[in-house]
Amino acid sequence: MEIKLTPKSEIELRTARLQEKLTQQALDGAIILLNSDMFYFTGTVQTSYLYVPASGEPVLMIKKSLSRGKAESPLKNIVPIKSPKEIPGILAEFTYTSFNRIGMALDVLPVNLFNRYQKIFPNTQFCDISPAIKEIRSIKSPYEVELLRDALSVIDKAHLAVPSFLREGMMEIELAALFEAEMRKRGYSGCCKMRAFNQDLFLGNTLSGSSGCAPSFFDGPVGGNGVAVTHPHGASWKKINRNEAVYIDYTCVVHGYTGDQTRIFCIGELTPQMVKAFEAAVFIEAEIIKAIKPGTPAEEPYLLALKLTEEMGYKDSFMGYQDDKVKFIGHGIGLELDEFPILAKGLKTPILPGMTFALEPKFVFPEGAIGTENSFVMTEKGPEFLSSTPNVITYIK
Repeated sequence: MEIKLTPKSEIELRTARLQEKLTQQALDGAIILLNSDMFYFTGTVQTSYLYVPASGEPVLMIKKSLSRGKAESPLKNIVPIKSPKEIPGILAEFTYTSFNRIGMALDVLPVNLFNRYQKIFPNTQFCDISPAIKEIRSIKSPYEVELLRDALSVIDKAHLAVPSFLREGMMEIELAALFEAEMRKRGYSGCCKMRAFNQDLFLGNTLSGSSGCAPSFFDGPVGGNGVAVTHPHGASWKKINRNEAVYIDYTCVVHGYTGDQTRIFCIGELTPQMVKAFEAAVFIEAEIIKAIKPGTPAEEPYLLALKLTEEMGYKDSFMGYQDDKVKFIGHGIGLELDEFPILAKGLKTPILPGMTFALEPKFVFPEGAIGTENSFVMTEKGPEFLSSTPNVITYIK
């Protein structure tokens, strides 16, 4: 798999959309700092500062590495910088001297850094442009959708390889390592990013039996014990037994874009209860896919899932066990794992063509976690699968 550089046309389109938002908010420009946003608007991830004016060419100021930034980014104005104190002077060289109102992503900027920029721009009013950036990034171009297809293709191949190495008595962490190797050798770059504060995620979850009911801090339906209290999530030292659900839920980052998928395996046979719950999860997913269309409010899939689970008697186990539930059934995917749309109660954001999301109806019981997760893109005709692995329980004798 070759390294891909973001086409100039993509960067120009993204910049134009941001400049439109800046004009609407009467801002002179925006300073971009977060790596995810930096990559989106420049095509490179360096220690750098990006200034996007409301009109005109952006200026990318790179502390390290200038040579790599110039090789990877199609931007016209790429210059060296030693300290953010130099930003006003550098921008003046490009005739950008009006800084009355500047946008910054205040949802992720630490207060200490914010205070530093206030000293650099003492007469500037800083305004939050994070909602605008998240809205822009939520609509994927055909180019971005293809990158997500690449990511899902890697997860698909890894899931299909599981029967070749899943064995009774192996530890969860051992299975996780083998699964991760299948993705890594196909181009998984690692470093799954989340915008939410302190929602650290390694790569994914490999759990078996009762581990699937172990809660964690992570804002997901399934936790896991992990291998240390500092990382209380995911695969542990537990041995995998016969006749229990083996739950593999992983992200896959290829060329920066994050796919998300869950599949269930079992050495032997699952109990009728677990099989029935899996079938319920697949049914819920199918009903949601039939129900949503372009313009559907983001809360409707979740509300429909709640209705169906209550009718089927799974209210206490849906999206977590008892008090450890999460209150969503899906989330946007892209450069980060928690992009728009978030499929949760109270969120009226319409699901629009170009939005990409993971849908994950799951159930958690004391004996384990079970369910499904697939990634989709909303098209003019409705949701389209990006995942292709068979949505079944894979049994290993």
